[in-house]
Amino acid sequence: MAAAIGLSTPAAAGASTAKKASGGTAASLATTPEGATAAEGATTTATTTTPPVESPSPSTMGGTTTAPGTTTTSTGPHAPVTARHPKLFYKGPVFEKTASGQIVPYAPAPVAGASSSSPTGGSAASAAAEVLGAGKPDLLVPGSTARYVDGLAAAPMSAPEAVQKIIWAGNQIVGLPYIWGGGHASFVSPGYDCSGTVSFALHGASLISTPMDSSEFMHWGEDGDGRWVTVFTNPEHAYMTVAGLRLDTSPVDDPSNRQGPRWRPLRPGNPGFWVRHPAGF
Repeated sequence: MAAAIGLSTPAAAGASTAKKASGGTAASLATTPEGATAAEGATTTATTTTPPVESPSPSTMGGTTTAPGTTTTSTGPHAPVTARHPKLFYKGPVFEKTASGQIVPYAPAPVAGASSSSPTGGSAASAAAEVLGAGKPDLLVPGSTARYVDGLAAAPMSAPEAVQKIIWAGNQIVGLPYIWGGGHASFVSPGYDCSGTVSFALHGASLISTPMDSSEFMHWGEDGDGRWVTVFTNPEHAYMTVAGLRLDTSPVDDPSNRQGPRWRPLRPGNPGFWVRHPAGF
């Protein structure tokens, strides 16, 4: 499955340059990287997020200019990044893209790691191999919004291929545990922290070649909300929204209250984070 989504093999990924061990910076080692406050939450209408107040550097929100000569290039309609209520229920049609590229109706089947926090028994390495090698399906749904299906995200058919690959890559690590520093020495890990999760998903679409920590993401890509993909980051935490779903290790604003890489409802607000997006998306 790693080859199908453009992920590094364990041997190749092991050669990646190790980054900071935390999801944030060395200065944040004593901080819990997950965030602590949950709020009631989640419409599907995008709203403007609150700009970060703790950083002196400029950050843009929603495509506006905040520094001389600095503008975003993201134009057109944006995928929602906030919602009032945590609604993930979906009853519409679901399809699967096969290895041969055919689009066929999806026949649900038990998927290892899709709904549990981690596989039971064995070492951490064998647990990672079980989840990463589980052959999770590449799901698709009509329209332009990603949907939550059996613990995984189904990519919208109208999304660019790179956006679909981000979603399918994120699915591969759903079910692995949160591990502080996980996914930084290598893209292949028995567990992932916040920025390791974001890095893994972006690497699935070949948008980054080396894992990044949350402070590095503050200066990555372009400012503001993306049309499809938005990364929220500060020195202590990072998560991303893709076509209307949130990929995050933190259970904040998620009724499941589970740690680790998971697709979650959009938050009712994203205060305190720099907002970045990959160019063109």
